[in-house]
Amino acid sequence: MLPSLVAALLLAQAPAAAAVPAPQPMPTGDALEKRIVANDARLFWGFFEGCDPDAVSDLIHPDFRMLHDLVGMPLSSGAQMIEQSRRNCADRAPGGKNEGYRNRRLPVPGSRRIQKLGDWGVLEEGHHTFHEWRASLEGGQGGWEMTGGGRYIHSWQWMPQEGRFRLLESLSIDHGPAVPYPPQTAAHP
Repeated sequence: MLPSLVAALLLAQAPAAAAVPAPQPMPTGDALEKRIVANDARLFWGFFEGCDPDAVSDLIHPDFRMLHDLVGMPLSSGAQMIEQSRRNCADRAPGGKNEGYRNRRLPVPGSRRIQKLGDWGVLEEGHHTFHEWRASLEGGQGGWEMTGGGRYIHSWQWMPQEGRFRLLESLSIDHGPAVPYPPQTAAHP
């Protein structure tokens, strides 16, 4: 066989080198804000109302940690966050110890602030309210009842090889009665 033919056959049989995606620049301006707002909505849907942590696990950084004003550091890794949420969702399922429990988190309009942190990532902060489904409220109908509120500060790290943000740290503070709308920290026109 000709040497060039042998080389071509060997190359054809060798496993293809895994293509490494090119780093992507972090979005800016409106694109950055839209991405963070969409991530925030997906994140809280997956962990609260939708109760599907596996559907949003791609948003959580492996080194994730959560700091909470009422309990300290309840979560110290992304895997721990996903696993704890799986257990909580299993408890809500038919036959679970909290069967039928439903909750919802709603951001307080006008309270969100998004600040770019160089090309590393983004700081997102705002106020939100928490709600639980009540099968029967006054008047005999079911509905959502506001049970409190708080403030959150999230650090989203840009992952250039993945072309997305991942939540690295969550500070959940100022829990108590829901803040009045508009919150005092919101910019007023």
